[in-house]
Amino acid sequence: MESSNRFFKAPASSFLLLGPRGTGKSTWLRQHWPRSLVLDLLDPPTARSLQARPERLGELIDARPDVEVVVIDEVQRVPALLDVVHQRIEASPSPRRFVLTGSSARKLRRGATNLLAGRLARADMHPFMAAELGEAFQLKKALQIGLVPLVWAAPDAPTTLAAYASFYLREEVQAEALVRNVGAFARFLEAISFSHGGVLNLAEVARECEVGRKTVEGYLEILEDLMLAFRVPVFTRRARRQLVAHEKFYFFDTGIYRSLRPAGPLDRPEELEGHALEGMVAQHLRAWIGYRGGRDRLYYWRTRTGAEIDFIVYGTDSFAAFEIKRSSRVSPKDLRALKAFREDYPEARVALLYMGRDALMIDGIPVMGCDAFLRQLHPGAGLPV
Repeated sequence: MESSNRFFKAPASSFLLLGPRGTGKSTWLRQHWPRSLVLDLLDPPTARSLQARPERLGELIDARPDVEVVVIDEVQRVPALLDVVHQRIEASPSPRRFVLTGSSARKLRRGATNLLAGRLARADMHPFMAAELGEAFQLKKALQIGLVPLVWAAPDAPTTLAAYASFYLREEVQAEALVRNVGAFARFLEAISFSHGGVLNLAEVARECEVGRKTVEGYLEILEDLMLAFRVPVFTRRARRQLVAHEKFYFFDTGIYRSLRPAGPLDRPEELEGHALEGMVAQHLRAWIGYRGGRDRLYYWRTRTGAEIDFIVYGTDSFAAFEIKRSSRVSPKDLRALKAFREDYPEARVALLYMGRDALMIDGIPVMGCDAFLRQLHPGAGLPV
């Protein structure tokens, strides 16, 4: 996949590029700045050398006066380098451009505070969007293996996907000593996979993996720090009905959910597919919001009486509600929640996304094929509804 097809646009200044492993951060940077000075902290000798003497970074930079861009890959491995970068940016009247990448925000929190306060912009890299892949996008395939570039482009995608979770356990969780009991964390990953696309109940997850609630809260924080998961809050603005209070939970990519979610004879395929489809739309809307500069926010809506809208996009120039149905057929009862939401918020655009191909209009509500919607979703344009 050529980087020119990615929707990611680099900030004009030095920046910190965050994103899970395998989303294409390093590939994009190599292709856009092939002559940059690159320090790969996944290389053990490089990481050891800079960890022992962080000031050596300045010496390496000074030895290359011709270099305009300095890339530090996986900077969370040696967070002390943030202080050196900070000094360089502050000291020079025309500093070089620094591009730092990271797949974990945990160790960057303290060191990055000053850098992010106007000195380093933050940017995020997401899995592929359907429109980035163009004709190569296949919804059925994406629902099985997800859209992480590392997995999508792999010769044996299922094997690569299966290794992804264990890779994180080994390379991130164990290497950075984020948890003491890796076995308990592995049980947690399996238990919380049942929450993907659902209302998050931490007490229930704690019972499933046989650890305390506080431990589960810490594990969930690790997932979010590694950018492997995110939560979607309830839309409560100008609420006219009683709403639930709990957030919904999603893994950052549908393929990761499928790899972690155990399946057996008692699991209905349509339930797994339904959560996978909902997650696919969630990660696309999240990427669309992110690549547009974060002007909008992603929510869901659920009343205490059970009416639910899967996603609300709300921002300065967007207000839209989407209900997701795995079925290839739509009946008027599938539109009840959207009608209720439209009554409360007549300013909002509403649409139902389903697995059929035909574009329909039922009771004044657009019904779109999910495949067509995802292919049309582009951060350079508004929501295709």
